[in-house]
Amino acid sequence: MTRTRRRPHRPERLAALIQATLADGTHATVRFSVLGDDAAKENAMAGLASSRGFLRTYLARTLPLRTTPELHFVLDRGLDHAARIDAILDKLKQEEQS
Repeated sequence: MTRTRRRPHRPERLAALIQATLADGTHATVRFSVLGDDAAKENAMAGLASSRGFLRTYLARTLPLRTTPELHFVLDRGLDHAARIDAILDKLKQEEQS
């Protein structure tokens, strides 16, 4: 009978990934995306900025790191770019069909 190796649960895998990524680092950049208008993006940025200390404390208690990195949040505009490219492609298809 062969034994299958038990795969860790997602939170455990995520914690291992964060630990490997942030090990001994003093700064960490967290990229995030928001669906919505500019106001929603600003609200999300403000929410993350206000919870920065809580999140850092949580990481410090959760991860066995010597130093807990300072978190920096950056809005990832990848979804905006993808939507713009889709709109351009749709426009080109419509022009081609005309």
